[in-house]
Amino acid sequence: MSETAQTDVKSLLLDAAEMHVPFDGWSDATFKAAIGDSGVDPVVAKALCPRGAVDLAIAYHKRGDSQMVATLSEDVLSEMKIREKITFAVRTRLELCPDREIVRRGSTLFALPQHAAAGAQLIWGTADAIWTAIGDTSQDFNWYSKRATLSAVYSATVLYWLGDDSDGHAATWAFLDRRIENVMQFEKTKAQINKSPVGKMMSGPLGALSKLRAPTFPENMPGHWGQTGN
Repeated sequence: MSETAQTDVKSLLLDAAEMHVPFDGWSDATFKAAIGDSGVDPVVAKALCPRGAVDLAIAYHKRGDSQMVATLSEDVLSEMKIREKITFAVRTRLELCPDREIVRRGSTLFALPQHAAAGAQLIWGTADAIWTAIGDTSQDFNWYSKRATLSAVYSATVLYWLGDDSDGHAATWAFLDRRIENVMQFEKTKAQINKSPVGKMMSGPLGALSKLRAPTFPENMPGHWGQTGN
């Protein structure tokens, strides 16, 4: 089966699973229901999703990332400042979710010890997708620090959003603005420290960190954020 065919079949399973997740979570019951509703051969379904609904939950998150990136066109972002681009991207990512309960169930799944690493990788992938989409070209230690910081902001915002019942999620967007402000203040402070006498004294260690290079990922690499087939 070609990669395109595999992606199409997994999409069928994922579409069928969505209506069951709010009730049964990303569980074996949901996976079996998705197979039955989609008409996909159980053997094929298991081959594509060896971990069952866990693999579907991962595919669901990655599909959301891809949809977000498709929305973040250059025309939309061109007049925005960096903080506005990041805020818009995070907000877009959440607003594209059709049902908060599906995300809540995913958060519960990836909070489990056996799936925590996969969950962290997905959040990192979302942060990477956002920075890449808004034109980040850093190739040194900043590549890592930007994604680590945004991962923390995104995770906190998702948790706040899941419990937010304010009109139009206004409280969530205010929370996001505050977190982004904290990030911008951090970046400003970091720049000031680098220029200060203390920063100059630390030029050796900081210089060593600056030699860290951003990794390169082929577009078809399994696990890359842009791929929904994993």
